[in-house]
Amino acid sequence: MVWTSHPVKQITGTLRAPGDKSCSHRALILGGLAKGTSEISGLLEGEDVLNTGRVMAALGADVERVGEGAWQVTGVGERGLQTPKIDLDFGNSGTGSRLMLGVVAGYPVEARFIGDESLSGRPMGRVLDPLTEMGVQYEASDGKTLPLTLKGLSDLSAISYQPPHASAQVKSCILLAGLNAQGETQVREPRITRDHSERMLRGFGAEVTSQRDGAANVVSIQGGQSLFAQETIVPGDPSSAAFLAAAAMISPRGGVVVEGMMSNETRDGFYRAAALMGAHVGAEDVGTAAGERLIDMSFESAELKGTEIPVDLVPSMIDEFPILAVLAAFATGTTVVKGAEELRVKESDRIKAVVEMLRVNGVEVEETKDGFIVHGCAGAVPGGGLVETHHDHRIAMSALIMGTASQNPVSIDDAAMIATSYPEFMAHMKSLGADLQKGTS
Repeated sequence: MVWTSHPVKQITGTLRAPGDKSCSHRALILGGLAKGTSEISGLLEGEDVLNTGRVMAALGADVERVGEGAWQVTGVGERGLQTPKIDLDFGNSGTGSRLMLGVVAGYPVEARFIGDESLSGRPMGRVLDPLTEMGVQYEASDGKTLPLTLKGLSDLSAISYQPPHASAQVKSCILLAGLNAQGETQVREPRITRDHSERMLRGFGAEVTSQRDGAANVVSIQGGQSLFAQETIVPGDPSSAAFLAAAAMISPRGGVVVEGMMSNETRDGFYRAAALMGAHVGAEDVGTAAGERLIDMSFESAELKGTEIPVDLVPSMIDEFPILAVLAAFATGTTVVKGAEELRVKESDRIKAVVEMLRVNGVEVEETKDGFIVHGCAGAVPGGGLVETHHDHRIAMSALIMGTASQNPVSIDDAAMIATSYPEFMAHMKSLGADLQKGTS
């Protein structure tokens, strides 16, 4: 499924941001655990999120689509999860699989977790290790990867845990397990990560506390709490919007407005980094949704300059480094990324994949253990390459954005996985003026 992005003179228009992927996963999960029927609107209907909905249904929740982005979820409430009759298939979703390991851990059920080739190569030890401390048993390969079978139990032990690396997925998994543990479960984050789980757990009636100490954070949840059905509006996804923003920034004539986007300090690192590089970013408050502030954001063409990305921004932009690398390629000067070793265990080894994406398109770039160094082309990215996506949706979308402003077309070897997170991507980009076509140029 090769696609090619051809350079165009302008990227302009107004779009509504697609539903946030992180919040969509959590809305289905928490609605599936709650008492009563939750109404969800604005859900991102990408394959990753839909797989989470199917998994919740297999575990006993009633999950029904009632319109575009509109879903009703009747939770298992006091009766709890049921042992599934089928394998729980998460496709490509690291978020769905890791969060659901925490969910299943707190119930006396046994479930087999599976995924696609990419997900089956991603490490699960980072969540299995703390769950084992809580009393969970599992069977998996020596590398602690999928497929694996998890045996939950109704008397989990609460723990106080400090992850070796800052990770919202690890924190969320432990909190969801802690919801059914005996006593108070604590996660001690070395650096603050995205806090959607805490916000949405509170929205569904749970008491969750956070205590910040500089860059660190301690999050606590008391076991034995019940969740209650809610009406949830999913806010716009800042990670998906980053592609639209970048397309405007590198375009010879760029002017894009993204409406209804979530504004959250644990998710806005890309926009702060882009501003450091000289991007023109505007924002206007428009309300709230799911406990999150909503804004309309505007982006324009900019003469970007290379910079060293502050390490304290890394957790809040961990998904945006592939598209940040594209900005760095078009910038004047050198951009340095450090402290991003988490990228090694994403849908692909994203450090290696980013470096390959840039090199095949004529950009000078160095790979480091925990990041990369990009020597910008001052707006004149050669392009002309075929990018190996490694089944990674963010690499695929980043390469296509690069092609809209490069000197020669940029192709990707596979576009199928884009639907896992942003099914409207091709249509949205074409509406802004991008020239995206199947096949090579």
